[in-house]
Amino acid sequence: MKRYAVLFVVALCLFFANNGNAQDYNSAIGLRLGYPLSLTYKTFISDDSAIEVFGGLRGYSSYSWVNVGGAYQVHKPIEGVDGLNWYFGGGASVFFWTYKNSFTGDGSASTTFGILGNLGLDYKFADSPINLSADWMPIFFIGNGFGSGFGGGYGALAVRYTLN
Repeated sequence: MKRYAVLFVVALCLFFANNGNAQDYNSAIGLRLGYPLSLTYKTFISDDSAIEVFGGLRGYSSYSWVNVGGAYQVHKPIEGVDGLNWYFGGGASVFFWTYKNSFTGDGSASTTFGILGNLGLDYKFADSPINLSADWMPIFFIGNGFGSGFGGGYGALAVRYTLN
């Protein structure tokens, strides 16, 4: 068993030691068209590591929320397709919820924090300043109130303008 653990650690180190340039732009700004609808800004802090910050809102007839958050992402190139990378990472978010009972008119508000994962694809068009990404962002909500527990239905298609 110990031998497998050492082999796993060595394989993991080799995986992360990939020094290839995984990105074709420095930073980008745009929209995350998903759950929730958000503004996004992404900037690379090294050849294969990026920080994405976002702020969004979602509203329904009886409840709504505003959130802000950020994620650290590690980008890896997909061989054979220029400009296409896959990425993974994690981060945190804060959600400000409001709830209004449509029958009684009573309302309440709560705040929850989220620990999130991030897994997706990122593509930069070669002759255009447009970047697209599609991701899944599962969140574990921490706090009392409307948003608590695990949420696996978060993610988006992001459309960004690159700022090289």
